Amino acid sequence: MPRTSSTSEEAGSPPPFSGDGSLPEFDLSLALLTATVLAAGVVRGLSGFGTGLIVAPIAGALYDPVTAVVLLVIIDSLPTLPVALPVVKLARWREVLPVLAGLALFVPLGVYILKNGDETVLRWVICVIILACALTLRSGWRYHGPRSLPLSFGIGGIAGTLSGIAAIPGPPVIIYWMASTLPVAVVRANLMTLFLISEIFSAGNLWAAGLFEHSRVMLGLLMIPPYMLSLLVGGRLYGIASDTTYRRIAFTLIIASALIALPLTEIVFDWLFSGGRMLFSGE
Repeated sequence: MPRTSSTSEEAGSPPPFSGDGSLPEFDLSLALLTATVLAAGVVRGLSGFGTGLIVAPIAGALYDPVTAVVLLVIIDSLPTLPVALPVVKLARWREVLPVLAGLALFVPLGVYILKNGDETVLRWVICVIILACALTLRSGWRYHGPRSLPLSFGIGGIAGTLSGIAAIPGPPVIIYWMASTLPVAVVRANLMTLFLISEIFSAGNLWAAGLFEHSRVMLGLLMIPPYMLSLLVGGRLYGIASDTTYRRIAFTLIIASALIALPLTEIVFDWLFSGGRMLFSGE
């Protein structure tokens, strides 16, 4: 997919259709996206988070940030039910509800930024946020301060803004909950419950903004089968590996995705292969 647009009006071109106009063309971009979705599904099934953090930067680089958000909303809703529903009963609603309230209120702000922002700037913002989140968690930093309702609501507001911009509500909530003393099983249940419900708000705001273009929706539907398969694999693996192991795997994949998807990386690949055809352009 050519990536020559820089204005908000031109940015966000949807993926190309195949010859019959029903499915996206099979090319290097689609192959790389499928591999990314498979990896993200395993991580999500294991840890309860990671799909947006892994897929958002890569999909944004392969296609555009708008396509990445639509794709994530589609694959991270109904396909997650088999894994998410069994753990909803473990969620602590007194922790989830204040965050969910803030998230719901601020998603429209994020969607507005997504629709009107510059594509390259958005990609930089997404990658930097993801790197900061992963490195903070990987460092072992833990939040020991009070967990009041206003603070939880504020965390939800940040998550909602990020959800609208890139379908990644996870970073602030992950730092808030995973860096706490909550049991791992409760953190996983809280995250999966929050993300499942938040997709309703994201989908509604994207629809209202007119971003559910047919080709983007078809790309999302095409990614559902591999995502569901890898989710089930990750769910089966949960409990086999230690908490330390699955967190190390998750952080490694998240950091790698953000680094690979940096706009600067395209320049490096362009220089290395000197063909003017960037690895992530899909041209």
